[in-house]
Amino acid sequence: MFQPLIEKGFQIEFHSHAEAILSVDFPDASTQLETALKDLTIPIEEIIGSGGGETKGTQRLRKALAGSGWHKVNFTIEKRINGQPRESQSHEVDHVRTFEKGVIALEIEWNNKDPFFDRDLENFKRLHAEGGISLGVIITRGTSLQADMIALVKRFAEQKGLTSNEDLATIGLNPTHRQKANVVRRMQRDIGFPQAWAEAFVADKFGQATTHWRKLGDRVHRGVGNPCPLVLVGLPSSIVTFGEPEAVLEELLQEGAEADDEPAGEA
Repeated sequence: MFQPLIEKGFQIEFHSHAEAILSVDFPDASTQLETALKDLTIPIEEIIGSGGGETKGTQRLRKALAGSGWHKVNFTIEKRINGQPRESQSHEVDHVRTFEKGVIALEIEWNNKDPFFDRDLENFKRLHAEGGISLGVIITRGTSLQADMIALVKRFAEQKGLTSNEDLATIGLNPTHRQKANVVRRMQRDIGFPQAWAEAFVADKFGQATTHWRKLGDRVHRGVGNPCPLVLVGLPSSIVTFGEPEAVLEELLQEGAEADDEPAGEA
């Protein structure tokens, strides 16, 4: 299952018999997920221009899922005593698909604060316990993408010939005084502007306290969300592309410049 994705470097994990459930009861779901993910690409300019928020690539993935019937649903669980409402809880899930054998819920956590994993997993746990869903899926940045992010950003800076904070204006970015000072401080290690800026950018926008594979794994392996069956998907660094046509990217960079000062994780 998901072999084409695994061959492309995607990380796939199944928990609480999710693989058996998906393969037997929801074969169409696995096909739809594989189709939506297998051609996913994110130009490096989208990562830079997004300011750490949700990239256009992530939005394209959402649209692909929506095209297969995965839509946002607000689940409401209400308990009554003698017909009188006593307790009501709402759980909003971004992507939900109803199949003949049940319901699957899916969340994409590209770059939120890592406590959002707790929210997603607890939502899945409650919905599964109440019979609202059969399975939960979480998609996030994989190990290779998180580990390679500095190298990817540095490669972009080198290709663009960026040598100072002032050069960032040429790619549509307007860093704050704090961000500029951070780069200058790192350059005191005699590492050059591309490396210093890449380190500062990634620390600021894609730090360890954001949603990525290790943070998700930490929670799942200590039992958060258990016993809801789970499928975890880690996006690999191989989805990041270089050399896309300039005309396609100008609009993305303009949009990204406006978002550059937003806190990491606001998607």
